[in-house]
Amino acid sequence: MSPFSLIVYELALSIPEGTVVTYGDLARAAGGGAMASRSISSILGKAPNQRAIPWHRIVYAGGKVWLTPEHEKKRRALYKREGIIVDAKGRITNFEDVHHSFD
Repeated sequence: MSPFSLIVYELALSIPEGTVVTYGDLARAAGGGAMASRSISSILGKAPNQRAIPWHRIVYAGGKVWLTPEHEKKRRALYKREGIIVDAKGRITNFEDVHHSFD
């Protein structure tokens, strides 16, 4: 892994339960530029321990979550358990409260 990729991976693993970060948050915290957020999924998809990554805590800008029919039920259960409220359209309604900052 490149130094940037390693930082992204370590940051992803450090996202506290009950909080979310955006792809942009991860990219900026790892020292990437404006376009680096587009590479986060690819970087984490090549990471050594996929099961350790809290994918549900990494969301799109503004609190939009990624829900596919295959994973929606499981993800919604994880969000509910962690106190993250997701509406029917896949948006986190308490985004401001659960948005984690690496600052």
